[in-house]
Amino acid sequence: MANHKSALKRIRTSEKKRVINKYQHKTTRNAIKAIRMATDKADAQAKLNDVFSMIDKLAKKNIIHSNKASNLKSKLTKHVASL
Repeated sequence: MANHKSALKRIRTSEKKRVINKYQHKTTRNAIKAIRMATDKADAQAKLNDVFSMIDKLAKKNIIHSNKASNLKSKLTKHVASL
C-alpha cells in the first residue's frame, strides 16, 4: 500500500483514467464491429466518419498506437469500398 499522500492520489486518478480509457476503447471496438457486420454500403459509409473520429481520439490520447489507428482506418475503408 502507498505511504505518501501523493501516491494515494495517483492511485485514485490512475483508476479513474483506466475506467474511462477502457470504456472509450470498448465503445470504439463495438463501433468497428458494427461496420464490419454491416451489409448496406450506405449505412457503413455513414458510420465510417464517426468511427474514424473515435479512432483518432484514442490515438491522440495514446490509448492505442498511432500506427494501429492508421491500420484500422485503412482496413475499414477497404472493407466499406468492397461492399
